[in-house]
Amino acid sequence: MNLVLVGYRGSGKTTVGRALAERLGWPFLDTDQLIEQRMGKTIREIYADRGEPGFRELEAEVVAEAARLDRHVISTGGGVVLREDNVRALRATGQLIYLTAPPEILWHRIYGDAHRHVTRLPMDPKTGLQQVRNALIERDPIYRQASHWIVDTHGCDIESVLNRVLWLTGLTTA
Repeated sequence: MNLVLVGYRGSGKTTVGRALAERLGWPFLDTDQLIEQRMGKTIREIYADRGEPGFRELEAEVVAEAARLDRHVISTGGGVVLREDNVRALRATGQLIYLTAPPEILWHRIYGDAHRHVTRLPMDPKTGLQQVRNALIERDPIYRQASHWIVDTHGCDIESVLNRVLWLTGLTTA
């Protein structure tokens, strides 16, 4: 069984995922990072070269591989739930945890991450918050339906989030 973190950009999937993996003694896999490593390009560059459909194909390949693993903590890209095949594959071998926060908090985290400005899809500072709100109108119901558990990360330190995930999933630490 795997633990799979889903949610919008800035929800804490990578940060929480690394900490969970360390706590459990399991390997950590970030699907976006794996795509970047394999392609030798950033997500932004892959989108520029292949568009969203091309990126989603690469993502589906990586997700199918990740779903075959066991006892891994897997952090996924924010749009992974947009393909039912991805959700089906990940649920077959893992518990999906939707990490959530209010749009304003997500935008604050996204905007404050200088590294992501270079590697991820651009967001206009003037309209970014509205972009997040619009995306969540579409995706929040999909995240909720796809996930076994929902964990709000707003106002919580990493330790609280880890403890909540471990309690919900019934896992114990190494």
